[in-house]
Amino acid sequence: MTLPRVRRDRLLLLALLAAVVLVVVACAGSAPPVVPAGSPAPSATASPHPPLEPAQPGANPMSLLAWLFNPIFQALFILLVWIDQVTGDIGLAIILMTLIVRTALIPLFRRQIVSMKRMQLVQPELKELQKRYKGDRARFSQAQMELYKERGINPASGCLPMLLQLPLLLIIYQVISQGLTNPDPTAMLTVFGVQVVDVQCVNGLGTAAYDPYVPCIDTTVNWLGGMDISKPQVLFTLPLIGGLSILALISAGLQLIQSRMTMPPSDPTYQDQNSRVQRQLVLFLPLISIVYGGFLPAGLFIYWIVTTVFGIAQQYLIVGWGSMFPVLGWTPGFAKDHRPRFPIVPPSLRSAPPGDAKPGRTTPPRPTARTEASRTASAAATVRPRERGRQGRRGRKR
Repeated sequence: MTLPRVRRDRLLLLALLAAVVLVVVACAGSAPPVVPAGSPAPSATASPHPPLEPAQPGANPMSLLAWLFNPIFQALFILLVWIDQVTGDIGLAIILMTLIVRTALIPLFRRQIVSMKRMQLVQPELKELQKRYKGDRARFSQAQMELYKERGINPASGCLPMLLQLPLLLIIYQVISQGLTNPDPTAMLTVFGVQVVDVQCVNGLGTAAYDPYVPCIDTTVNWLGGMDISKPQVLFTLPLIGGLSILALISAGLQLIQSRMTMPPSDPTYQDQNSRVQRQLVLFLPLISIVYGGFLPAGLFIYWIVTTVFGIAQQYLIVGWGSMFPVLGWTPGFAKDHRPRFPIVPPSLRSAPPGDAKPGRTTPPRPTARTEASRTASAAATVRPRERGRQGRRGRKR
């Protein structure tokens, strides 16, 4: 007995989220404890942290994976330390590093936004294809791929940024939890035998006053009330999630805004099972950030807040407010009839459909700009609905 598609998608998503939680918890559990400056002296059984060095490949799959991602880790760590040395503020350094990374990835994320929007614009055609090939999943999938090809839509282009965000998030986590808390990161700041950044350590590295129990880089952010961004910062503890972080709450709220902007329109035409599942996940996924706030360092949430704000701004310029409004039936004046700065042109035909290529048949010119009603009418005219009822031998209904 096979499970329905929607139920399988839910189980697969829950399994993926569980795997992400296990990876993050494992990373958090493997991080060595850090003794901040000004704390009591460590006990005699404690040992100083070893210097931070590039990962080496080994038989362990995790060590091989760490070695493969080591160039990205080292590049981001060098960039972060350099900005920190210039600005003198590690919180501002994380913000500027995030802006640099997201600026470099603008074309990739723009392709994702355009692909998702164009897939929403061809939903009327897909609805007609579902009616035409109801019960024949193979033919519907083939017709769907042909439709995407005719409209110049590549569904795979919207998946790459999603797959990129998780490894990048884990690397940033390691940069903050391992790099910023290490007493001697000199080896990680050296490329081909040349030290790229001359870091001035607060623990006296290279002098007689060197303290191997104190991190090299000061991770205190004064404009956040003296917050140590290398550690979790919680307001109060809770039974199930461990602790509630104000940065995690801000991050969850911003993720909710960003997700609502990219959701399919709340129109009955689009209300299929997949759309309903997507709307439910929009409310569920931000809760993951709140749970993470109890054991992830605060600096990681600074990165995630900045990258989410950057994504919201990019989506606003391309798709406008999207499906953000109405909220509880209310739409503000600035969101009514809003047109984005760089609107997406509705997908046009790259090649004529098979029926239009018959000899002696002229194809009327297609308009370049089409409304929702015209797209629905065109889809109904292009895809003939299935006739129901018993057919006679002469082809007429009896």
